[in-house]
Amino acid sequence: MPFTVLSAEFAHETNTFSRVPTGYDKFMARSRCLAGDEAIAARGHANTELAGFLDAARTHNWRLIHVLSASANPGGPVTQDAFERLAGPIVEAAQRHRHEIHGIALGLHGAMVTTQFEDGEGELLRRLRAVVGPDLPIAITLDLHANVTKAMCAQADIIVSYQTYPHTDMRRTGLQAGNILQRAMAGEIRPVTLRASLPMLGETTGGRTDKGPMLQWLARARACEDQEPDVFAVSLNAGFSHADIAEVGPSVLVTCQGELTRHQAVADGIADAMWEARHTTLTDYLTAEQAAARAVDWPAGRAPLVVADYSDNPGGGAYGDSTTLLAALLKAGVVGACFGPMVDPAVAQRLQQHAVGDTVDIELGGKTDPRFGGGPLALWARVLWRGDGAYTGDGPMIGGQQRSWGLTAVVQVDGIEILVVTNAAQMWDLQQFKAFGIDPQAKRVVALKSAQHFRAAFEPIAGEVIVCDSGALCAPDCTVLPYQKVPRPIFPLDQGIDLQTWRAGHAPHRP
Repeated sequence: MPFTVLSAEFAHETNTFSRVPTGYDKFMARSRCLAGDEAIAARGHANTELAGFLDAARTHNWRLIHVLSASANPGGPVTQDAFERLAGPIVEAAQRHRHEIHGIALGLHGAMVTTQFEDGEGELLRRLRAVVGPDLPIAITLDLHANVTKAMCAQADIIVSYQTYPHTDMRRTGLQAGNILQRAMAGEIRPVTLRASLPMLGETTGGRTDKGPMLQWLARARACEDQEPDVFAVSLNAGFSHADIAEVGPSVLVTCQGELTRHQAVADGIADAMWEARHTTLTDYLTAEQAAARAVDWPAGRAPLVVADYSDNPGGGAYGDSTTLLAALLKAGVVGACFGPMVDPAVAQRLQQHAVGDTVDIELGGKTDPRFGGGPLALWARVLWRGDGAYTGDGPMIGGQQRSWGLTAVVQVDGIEILVVTNAAQMWDLQQFKAFGIDPQAKRVVALKSAQHFRAAFEPIAGEVIVCDSGALCAPDCTVLPYQKVPRPIFPLDQGIDLQTWRAGHAPHRP
């Protein structure tokens, strides 16, 4: 008899230091909240967890009941109204179909904080467990930057996290979780998930998998999966350090059965290696002025210099309206350049009233909180393009997915073409420029806002990549942030922590 599986995607990475709450409207923007068949039509062919669940459904002849797919750009805490309006239908569907479903598959992030719950995913899973009982297998996928809690491990039998950053393996992750879920529903295995956590705000390379120590640890994880028949998934989570919550930080998960003490030692061993590498750095952060000096000297005729503003990364919950880097580029006289995004809904809307070719005086950016990345720039700008900001990705991360900046405009200020948008999002696909008449491959300098994901699409076209810190909300130095809820001691806020002493007072999660 084929199995029936309930599925849903509900994801948010919450920066608790942001003053902009993530309401229901943020999930509805950019076609990021889709129900049932509509979600399958839009996301079922792309690099998504849902596509991986569908691959498993085809392989194992499941009947898949997909409730919804909802995500919002990282930002401040999710309002309780938004959480209830999106978690509610998932729980209601489980209640409605509880006598016919054999398992649940969820694509989550693992770093959702709501205005009421520090652990949004744990709360959703708790509600589902209350409906379906303790025995129905639940599989979840997580972002590599999840802050994995004890509640997530207690409520979900199967947890599989991404293995790449930039994230390019969402579909593979969904398929792996689905294949494990199939075995659990068939009664072949009874998986549980063990967890090893660390007294750190985040893995200190940010979880990069293009180079650095994560590659070694991931190789250990894959070898364990291949060699241990009772180990079904080993997941390394770098954590999300811009969340001021009790259960923040990196973790290692082992979804397994059998000799739990031995499997816990696997998790602890990789966690120990993460701790030993806590002083590792992979990125040299330039000031905006240093980045601008490099840009003005970049020779014409070479592949573009890509300048990434790490700290104003909307993909980490920054506002996307920092003006520090743009001001430095303009002051240095950089030409043949593009810059984006500059998140400024008011200017984007105002520019819709002007014709292409008009020259307009604008106050651009810096409006959300000028303490982080500078205040508005008074500029004379020539309008090059304006209209709806819809685009379809064609790169490794969001290829085939339809997204939207909302109302959008492109303006030229001196030698720089600037993408002005309504909806905050980081740069991770060339179409985010090209769909609006900006060809990044033809530029001397490409300045963009992203921490790491941009590398998937932009590094292949770059002559060189440099990274700067504009002093915005996602600044790499976490010690400047006003943490109040994180447990102490914790690295790097505290030094001289002995891991074994710390671990003696923090028993690992055991289901």
